[in-house]
Amino acid sequence: MTTDAFLADCRARLAFDLLSNTWNAVVLRAPRDGPRRPVELRERIGGISPKVLTETLRRLQFNGLVDRQAHPDASPRVEYQLTALGRTLLAPIDAVGAWAFEYGDEVMAAQEAACAPDPQSARSTR
Repeated sequence: MTTDAFLADCRARLAFDLLSNTWNAVVLRAPRDGPRRPVELRERIGGISPKVLTETLRRLQFNGLVDRQAHPDASPRVEYQLTALGRTLLAPIDAVGAWAFEYGDEVMAAQEAACAPDPQSARSTR
């Protein structure tokens, strides 16, 4: 096993790949308090389409982070819950969220500054 995060078979890269997907971290946080049906997950998350939620849940299930439970009652339903492995990612996700809360304004200010027109180039085009 290697610890060089730039190599394809590095386990650190696996973790970064899991967290870098736009929806993985958000979907993992949604069922933190217990099993949830897909419609409940969409309500908690907001802004995610049913298709993207389904794809994300399948990806998380493939990676062993969520468990799908089908209940064949009179009205069949499906629920998703975190696995023990999925719960281990909550602390890192929360840490990234805390970082974003603390430094998000600085990041947005840097983005705005990078997109602002350069006063020097405006003068040279006159």
